[in-house]
Amino acid sequence: MNDERARLFVALELPEEVRAAIVRWCASGLGGELAVALAPVAAESLHVTLCFLGAVPVGSVGAIGDACATAVAGEGSDLPPLALGEPVWLPPRRPRVLGVMVSDPSLALARVQAALSRVLVDGGWYRPEERPFLAHVTVARAGRGEHVRAVPLPAPPAMGFEGERVALFRSRLGAGGARYEPLRVVELLRH
Repeated sequence: MNDERARLFVALELPEEVRAAIVRWCASGLGGELAVALAPVAAESLHVTLCFLGAVPVGSVGAIGDACATAVAGEGSDLPPLALGEPVWLPPRRPRVLGVMVSDPSLALARVQAALSRVLVDGGWYRPEERPFLAHVTVARAGRGEHVRAVPLPAPPAMGFEGERVALFRSRLGAGGARYEPLRVVELLRH
């Protein structure tokens, strides 16, 4: 019996120009002690996590990908434009992560996240978090043993974008940080 497990999450992919703007913002705004304490996330790894599944049996990957495609298609997949918002320190009291909020005024992204959550819970692959969904992009992480002070930061450039693709990713942990491998990508349809 194969008991290999894969560390999985489902995320909204970001357009290349949005990822580039976030990288430029990090490079210009994370100076001084923040530059020492925080490691920026690589441009190709920037995304909006919708559901983090954790370690699941590799044999379930196909069924999970099918469930994600069904959930996204069932939601209508009609995402209005989103936008980069304010910086956010997570968790607020003892931050380990710097993020950028994603503005979702119509809550369309939140509805897609809820639909994904439902099908993944029904399949037994996901246990929802107790806190409400917070649409954000993790842009930097505190290094091991680093303590970060939640200082005010200027907002990234105001930039709107459309969510076009949701992907099931496998996260492979390694010495250089996590690498994300897309296993299934679902295009969001425009109506």
